Amino acid sequence: MMYNASQLLDKINAYIAALGYKRPPVGLYEPVEYTLALGGKRIRPVLMLMAYNIYKEEVDDILSSASAIETYHNYTLLHDDLMDKADLRRGNPTVHRKWDENTAILSGDTMLVLAYQMMSQCAAPYLKEVMDIFNETALEIGEGQQYDMEFETRNDVTEAEYLEMIRLKTSVLLAASLQIGAVQGGASPEDARLLYDFGVQLGLAFQLQDDYLDVYGDPAIFGKKVGGDILCNKKTYMLINALQRADEGQRAELDRWIAAVDYVPEEKVRAVTALYDAIGIKEVCHRKIESYFQAAEACLDKVSVEESRKLELRNFALSLMGRKV
Repeated sequence: MMYNASQLLDKINAYIAALGYKRPPVGLYEPVEYTLALGGKRIRPVLMLMAYNIYKEEVDDILSSASAIETYHNYTLLHDDLMDKADLRRGNPTVHRKWDENTAILSGDTMLVLAYQMMSQCAAPYLKEVMDIFNETALEIGEGQQYDMEFETRNDVTEAEYLEMIRLKTSVLLAASLQIGAVQGGASPEDARLLYDFGVQLGLAFQLQDDYLDVYGDPAIFGKKVGGDILCNKKTYMLINALQRADEGQRAELDRWIAAVDYVPEEKVRAVTALYDAIGIKEVCHRKIESYFQAAEACLDKVSVEESRKLELRNFALSLMGRKV
């Protein structure tokens, strides 16, 4: 049967909830269970299961791989929170706040090992290809995180550098999830690569939309206050393009707000947003999002199975972007 996203989400949630880490010491594994129990949209395992389901019916056969990708993703979030000194994750205390920094490091490292352990349980004929994809993706995500950290101290980050950073940090894990699902489903190499490329383009559109919504989103829908990226001078697509496209006066005003130490947060958000409006950044970002989403759809169009088998994946992509199904 063809499963929808809700059914696949139920499957992955039940599988993760039933894992249970009984090995001692409790102090090492309790933060792992806590992190995975925080939930989330489980986008990556759902994408993996959907890609597999295009070709095969028995999605239960790759729940271990799907759980591996979700465990790996949460490991990166746990360490990101530690590096960012974040207090909350999904409305709950981060691991380094609930326990301590050393626990976050060690439990995070353990999650990485557990992810590899689960991924290596895939069927033998696909093991090497799956692990090669997983290994390369893990390296790329680390590279993306390093670029992101380096960009914090640079004011000359280019659009191309930023797009490469978000490809590495965000897109490749979505893409690998799809490719690993397709490979285990018996997809042709061409289809598996098209689904990987679909994930890359979708991930770029998704991250740029996150940048966009941080400035122009409705807080009630977006789920958090707008302007967070502006307040911390994050090198987003919006800011990078504003700095590149601003005239002399606009650039001086942007630089003043970036350098400001003593300011009213709401005033900074309003002022920088007004500069974005004047420079035309809203339209620039919207066009880029649309171009990536159309590129993603073009990749999915080329996957050589009947349209009905791609429908759930197509609808899931639309829902991720907040578009009508």
